[in-house]
Amino acid sequence: MDAIRKAAILLLSMEKPLAAEVLASMTREQVERVTLEIAKVDDVTREQQESVFDEFFQGVNELTPIERGGLGAANELLEQSLGKEHAGQILENVRQSMNSVPFSFLHKVGAENLLTFISEEHPQTIALIMSHLPAALAAEVLSGLPSLRQLEVIRRIAGMEQTSPEVIATIEKSLQSRMTSMFNQQLENAGGVPMVAQILNVTDRMTNKGILESLDQEDSELADEIRRLMFVFDDLLKLDNKSIQALLKEVDNSQWALALKGASEEIKQKIFGNLSQRAAEMLKEEIEYLGAVRLSDVEQMQQQIVDAVRRLEDAGEIVVAAGGGEQFVS
Repeated sequence: MDAIRKAAILLLSMEKPLAAEVLASMTREQVERVTLEIAKVDDVTREQQESVFDEFFQGVNELTPIERGGLGAANELLEQSLGKEHAGQILENVRQSMNSVPFSFLHKVGAENLLTFISEEHPQTIALIMSHLPAALAAEVLSGLPSLRQLEVIRRIAGMEQTSPEVIATIEKSLQSRMTSMFNQQLENAGGVPMVAQILNVTDRMTNKGILESLDQEDSELADEIRRLMFVFDDLLKLDNKSIQALLKEVDNSQWALALKGASEEIKQKIFGNLSQRAAEMLKEEIEYLGAVRLSDVEQMQQQIVDAVRRLEDAGEIVVAAGGGEQFVS
């Protein structure tokens, strides 16, 4: 497995905002090569993922040596102060304590991922898990629960007494097993152009524009496919009225009529609301006049309007902020 594929697997294993940050710190050439590889990835085996993780952590340890701290340093200090025999006994107790922190594997999972696994659990189980999480992570998890469930969990945490280690171990083992199984299943379907689009959607505009410009030179069809997935027709709801008005000037009424034939009521109202009353009525009549149309024709026309959005964006006439932020029109 070459280094570029390893980097792609590592990025696919991260949460998308973190992967975007990593991409932003790379050189243009590195980003282009890794992005191409991500787009090519069809599946990743558990063994490949674990191999990449092992190599990554080994590399991090080699690049960032710890001069002080760790069990070795603790052992050295204990031997100097208590003698070798007593130091060994104490250190063994410390080692067992460090290795047996309940639910320690959850500390770096992230609140969003954790909620996926525990939101349907019994409130008592959620309370037990949360009571073993760092306060900041527990707070994020709590805020993601429904309001009634939040109260139930808080009451149980407040009234929680000492829990049997066997019960904790059973719950911990079950949760870890389910998380590993689901993560591996998700990773097997990871990669491809949709993943690239999702990552670039949460990068800043300058970064993703630079990446796509580089891809244009290497593989223009791939770059176009990524662009299409980064902004879909339903995302018109994210544009402000001035941006919609700029778009209306680029698209004929007949095109809007076909595209809106299969659109949601919210998008229709968004378009009608940026037309004069007479123009809106004419467009509504044209939509009705079309009658039954093929879904493929509707989707093709919607994609043409998405392409028009991108052309306006590239021309600097509108700005489509990544992640659905604020938009502007020049």
